[in-house]
Amino acid sequence: MIPRHFQIGISFLLAAILVAGIYIIELRQGEEAKTQQGLAGPEAPEAHGKEETIRILVAYDDDLALRWRNARVFMPQERDLRAQAALRAVLAQYLQTPSPHPLARGADVKDVYLLNGNTALINTTSQFADGHPSGILLEEMTLASLIETLSANVPGISRVKFLVDGKERPTLAGHADLESFYQVSAVHQLAREFE
Repeated sequence: MIPRHFQIGISFLLAAILVAGIYIIELRQGEEAKTQQGLAGPEAPEAHGKEETIRILVAYDDDLALRWRNARVFMPQERDLRAQAALRAVLAQYLQTPSPHPLARGADVKDVYLLNGNTALINTTSQFADGHPSGILLEEMTLASLIETLSANVPGISRVKFLVDGKERPTLAGHADLESFYQVSAVHQLAREFE
């Protein structure tokens, strides 16, 4: 038989281990919460704008066609944020299930930079290019739908260039050139051929 003072000592030791374990779990969860807040970054300033009905050009793979649709979107007043909202409205169509023109999960527009008032640099996520279906027509339809939507909702854009995670990339998925600037007037003609 174990003496009583050993039983009491072992009980206190087990209780201390249990309390220490709970304390460590609480500390770890607190640190994870702080880390998640740090990853989210500072809150962006509130954008001024309103919900609007905008025109977006959507690609349809089954028909190899581009068709205009209306979409209700919160459109900020700032041109760069307005451009980003319009482009995201197109990508939202492609990311739904079923999709008329499927893109990889995570495909998004990170930022749109407007230079000299007439040039747009569209910075996309890596998933936009890495997970894009390969094929010249599919790639051209994606770029045409984005450029035409941008042009329809942010007047004055005449040139567009695509970046992937802030860097140049030779092609979208092996075919459509991403190193050059696209002239919006040339894309208008291309889009008309698909309509």
